[in-house]
Amino acid sequence: MHNQAQTDIKLLVLDIDGTIAGESNRINKTVKRAIAAVQSQGIQVAIATGRMYRSALYFHQEVNSTLPLTSYQGAWIQDPISQKIHRHWSVTKQMAHQLLDYFEQPEWRSLLSIHFYINDQLYVRDLSPATESYSARSGITPIPVGDLRQTLAEEPTKVLALCDDTNLINQLLTDLRRQYTPAELYLTTSVATFLEATNPLVNKGTAVRYIAEELLGLQSSNVMTIGDNFNDVEMIQYAGFGVAMGNAPDRVRAIADWVAPTVEENGVAVAIEKFLLS
Repeated sequence: MHNQAQTDIKLLVLDIDGTIAGESNRINKTVKRAIAAVQSQGIQVAIATGRMYRSALYFHQEVNSTLPLTSYQGAWIQDPISQKIHRHWSVTKQMAHQLLDYFEQPEWRSLLSIHFYINDQLYVRDLSPATESYSARSGITPIPVGDLRQTLAEEPTKVLALCDDTNLINQLLTDLRRQYTPAELYLTTSVATFLEATNPLVNKGTAVRYIAEELLGLQSSNVMTIGDNFNDVEMIQYAGFGVAMGNAPDRVRAIADWVAPTVEENGVAVAIEKFLLS
């Protein structure tokens, strides 16, 4: 079944980092051509990313998507053309305070960079090296505020903890999953050094379902998704045909219907040619 063209696919949803954009932080020509070929066959293309809305907009425009853009793991879904915000599910102020207290415990305060995303702006305590490299890749200028509690007049869209020590990130993720049920907080990693926390209703699966079923009147069987990390698991599982990149962690590859070559090998173009253009 999975080696023939997926004839009933009407919507292709793509992650950005590690999927359509590799080290270069750009979509290369081979992948762009494949995406354009799919669109010329009447298949719609959407972007679903953990990135900020403003940071994802460039990629949305690069693939000529006419659909709303899913950012912040699905917490913020907005149509760049009409500017309509279809969804904005935020983290409560109380939860943001609790997470900050947790991350700022003395034993790892100096090891973690904490990001609060409010109104599509990035607020940080200070400009750490991890924040600087995040800023360079995302094209976003962070706003240092000292004490992040000052920002909590409004609810954050997302809270992110960054650390180069992936063992610490895994430890914190395990610990937070013991403290909070999935009904209280959605916790994931988009790359091994990023721990992300959002409203419990948020994930890329619910976002893709919304675009497919509510906006386009499609079913999951009409959807193909491609992603490379744990924050892509829900949309890979939701889709009638879910693809993991070759650079994805083992547990992500294991749940996919097919595993594409890596991002540096233009895996998205290979998947498109194999299943949607043949």
